[in-house]
Amino acid sequence: MIDPAVKQELSSYRQSIDNIDAALVHMLAERFRCTKAVGVLKAKYNLPPADPAREEYQIARLRQLAEDAHLDPDFAEKFLNFIIHEVIRHHEAIAADLKD
Repeated sequence: MIDPAVKQELSSYRQSIDNIDAALVHMLAERFRCTKAVGVLKAKYNLPPADPAREEYQIARLRQLAEDAHLDPDFAEKFLNFIIHEVIRHHEAIAADLKD
C-alpha cells in the first residue's frame, strides 16, 4: 500500500513530466518546421544538405548549454546528433523531390 501523500507527490511529478514532454514535442515540431524551410532554401540554391561547420558549432554550443544547466553534455550531444541526422535526411529528401 502506497502512502497517499507519496502517491500524490508522485502524481504531481508525473504531471509535470507529461507537460514537459508535450512542450518538447511542440518545440521539436517548430524546430523541424524551420529546418524544413532551410532544406527548401538549400535545395533551391543547390547547397549541400549537410553543413559540417554549422553542426560542429551547434554541438559545441549545446554541450556548453548542457554544462551550464547541469545536464550531461554527452547526452545533449547524442540528442543533437540524432536531430541533425534527421534534418539531413529531410534535406536530402527535399532536394530529391525538387529534382523530380
